[in-house]
Amino acid sequence: MPKLDQNKVQKPEVALQTPAPPKRLLLLSELWPLLRPYRWQILLAFILLSLASATLLLVPLAFRDLIDFGFGQPSAEKTGALTGSTNLNSHFLILFGLAGFWALMVASRYYTVSWVGERVTADLRSAVYQRVLTQSPQFFETLQTGEVLSRLTGDTTLIQTVVGSSASMGLRSLFQFTGGMVMLAVTSFYLFSLNLGLMLLLILPIMLIGRSVKRLSRESQDRIADSSAMAGEILNAMPTVQSYTQEHREIARFRQSIDVSFNTAIRRVRVRAAMTAVIIAAISGAIIFVLWIGARQVGSGEMSGGQLASFILYAVMVAGSVSTMAEVWGDIMRAAGATERLLELLHTESAINEPAHPLTPAAEEPATIAFEEVSFYYPSRPSQPSLDHISLLISAGETVALVGPSGAGKTTLFQLLLRFYDISLGHIRINGQDIRELSLQQLRSMIAIVPQDPVIFSANAIENIRYGRPYATDAEVKMAAKAALADEFIEKLPQGYDTFLGERGTRLSGGQRQRIAIARAILKNAPILLLDEATSALDAESEILVQQGLNSAMHGRTTLVIAHRLATIQNANRVVVLENGRIIETGPPSELRQQSGLYSRLAKLQMDIQP
Repeated sequence: MPKLDQNKVQKPEVALQTPAPPKRLLLLSELWPLLRPYRWQILLAFILLSLASATLLLVPLAFRDLIDFGFGQPSAEKTGALTGSTNLNSHFLILFGLAGFWALMVASRYYTVSWVGERVTADLRSAVYQRVLTQSPQFFETLQTGEVLSRLTGDTTLIQTVVGSSASMGLRSLFQFTGGMVMLAVTSFYLFSLNLGLMLLLILPIMLIGRSVKRLSRESQDRIADSSAMAGEILNAMPTVQSYTQEHREIARFRQSIDVSFNTAIRRVRVRAAMTAVIIAAISGAIIFVLWIGARQVGSGEMSGGQLASFILYAVMVAGSVSTMAEVWGDIMRAAGATERLLELLHTESAINEPAHPLTPAAEEPATIAFEEVSFYYPSRPSQPSLDHISLLISAGETVALVGPSGAGKTTLFQLLLRFYDISLGHIRINGQDIRELSLQQLRSMIAIVPQDPVIFSANAIENIRYGRPYATDAEVKMAAKAALADEFIEKLPQGYDTFLGERGTRLSGGQRQRIAIARAILKNAPILLLDEATSALDAESEILVQQGLNSAMHGRTTLVIAHRLATIQNANRVVVLENGRIIETGPPSELRQQSGLYSRLAKLQMDIQP
């Protein structure tokens, strides 16, 4: 056997290409491409936030003036009751005006940032979903669908929390913290210096605890994804679980997985709770200490009561801002972990690359198919060839049956023709064009397939058939159903073609699901038809009906058939027998039965035919 050039063999692909770990906050910066289309809304939110923060910073000044110039005016006997009352009223009107304007700015900012958060989250989910749908099947060899769903829901919700509320709250708190610190310095630089020194002591524990929160958040999301993946797998296999009476075992497994997720989440909550306690206690102690000093200064006449009141309000504002920023920091760390998981999906490149300049498919129907010295190694088994220098020419309109034991390479040929995987060596051509020079959409639009286990979607009958050609009319769908002999049983359903077929077609028998799949393939009207053991799991009566539908689907098309029941391929133009990834026999069924090869032995076992 010729030696395979190892430089040309595709190496196994890691399902998720994890980016090099950047700085924690730089992870969130990679969301900017999703935020860029809404930069004007973000700018508006920033302006509204700035106005609201500036308004709030004016409130302590208004209180200072109210105390010093409203309550502290000379007595009414000296100035007149009317003048004193007017001054007092004007101060309260100013406070009310500030409160009303602040409320308007806060509400407008909340609506704007919430809109941006919802929109960005929707775009992120769409981007991740689009990325996942473009991956080759080997991507899902190591990544469970439940894991993907967890990232699409739980992780994007965390990011929505940050983009839609936490980031705005954090920025607002930062503005209030900065403005409050400036006003504290203006009001009393001595008290401000004390306050600043105490605040700086809080930064180090916040940073250290925040790092632990990020790590635990990533771990918590991973455990939730594990539970979702397990639940998805078991829910899709309920008949098997129940037939083997494994319900209690699966419940226990899921409970154990949930407990692991719970314990991980509790560790994260415990760390955040500790961080909150430290911050609140430290800030409260700092404020009380500074107020004690300020009260002594008022008593000695070094500052007025209004100044102390405004300093207290600014100190409370700064303390509240620090507390909010600590909470937001925890959310940001969780979102950073979620972003890392989502970026793993968004950065994952498909193993199947689109051609830079795809050819226009040759307009020849039926199509010719040529496998030229094709060798293929599955990424998970790089040292064992699944196909070994296969050469096969299928003429236009020819029906070729693929026969052989399990693992011979029959299904692999289908997967390579559809470019679910790329060949390691050789060429596959349709109408003389290498399929790697065609776009995936063009290539797959030329091929219809009827699998052994057809997929029926959670929709009605007409939409399930229309999946073969989404813009087909109702009349075209029904014509395809009649050709597949599916019209007969569909019309007897409670709502006919509008009948909901259940999840995975649970309301249909195996033969009915196959005929829906055949009708879908007929409606697609592709020049190439692939039949993957389409009748192997059916009873005799259903097999006859399905075979009649298949005959309609095969008419005028180049057809490849994988068959274990040799009785179903007696009308094939040619049979190709594979074993261990090689073609060992080829010819019409009648000729192969007369030989003493593998086909003849299989025929004797199945059909009791003498060679």
